[in-house]
Amino acid sequence: MNNKQDLPWDNPRFRNWVAVAKACHSMERALGAALQPHDLKPAQLDVLMNLYRHPGMSQHDLARKLLVGRSNITMLLPQLERRELVRREADGKDRRIMRLILTDDGEALLLRALKSYSALIEKAMSASTPEQCDLIGLHMQRVAEALRD
Repeated sequence: MNNKQDLPWDNPRFRNWVAVAKACHSMERALGAALQPHDLKPAQLDVLMNLYRHPGMSQHDLARKLLVGRSNITMLLPQLERRELVRREADGKDRRIMRLILTDDGEALLLRALKSYSALIEKAMSASTPEQCDLIGLHMQRVAEALRD
């Protein structure tokens, strides 16, 4: 039996959340395409950006920052190391901890890729005023907080 009163299609929260999800999915696809000339995937860009902003962070801290498991980082790092974009160094105080360092080549690639990423963000957000952009950010922060465990 189909009880139409229980369906969420007309609920503004549901409808708007679907719009956010579609926009996110569209951005992920567009970012993947924008990064192809740089031979990067979005997850690899995330790693490079975080190492640029937080030099020497541990693999564990990087995994927490990216909201992924350590196994995901363990799979990504060898690819970036082979390309000599990232290197691991033992921590001076605790040899069990590996510190992650962005190489000069990694930084140069990141800065080129960030131009593509920034242009994509500008395109995506160009329909919004700066105030609307701030409001979108504020609301998405509230959504993230509401969903935190």
